[in-house]
Amino acid sequence: MLQSALFKKNKLEPVVAPATGQLIKIDTVPDDVFSQKMMGDGFAVQPTHDEIYSPIAGTVSTVFPTKHAVGITTDEGLEVLVHMGLDTVELEGKPFEMAVQSGDKVKTDTKLADMHLDQVRASGKDTTIVVVYTNMDKINKMPEITPQTVSHGNAVGDIEYTKG
Repeated sequence: MLQSALFKKNKLEPVVAPATGQLIKIDTVPDDVFSQKMMGDGFAVQPTHDEIYSPIAGTVSTVFPTKHAVGITTDEGLEVLVHMGLDTVELEGKPFEMAVQSGDKVKTDTKLADMHLDQVRASGKDTTIVVVYTNMDKINKMPEITPQTVSHGNAVGDIEYTKG
């Protein structure tokens, strides 16, 4: 009985595309912070539509004041950052309309925000949405990302991570 208490259980968590567009590997994102996985590993979508949805079920832990990013924590403690656009913090929230706030429960069909792609592009910024798992020490196995066209809600794969 003591031995079983020493081992934490693993959890499989389904992850979906947060937007309609082109699914890409994180190491191809044109931003070194993300492509070199300085904040963690994950994937990205080059969106073709303004609507951004949660890639995972959990609770909104953070909505950045500049509305360019949302943090989500699963019930078992996996931390996920949804970063909308590259260098969009400089836009001071203007192209974003948030649909959630801190403390909201989200599922994979919950809209997080509208990111007005035309406004982001007009400002000279990249619209790529990056999904990053920020507590990589908990992750045992990640899905292999195959670049392809996706619709929001399409399965990206399952993350295997340690609960707690």
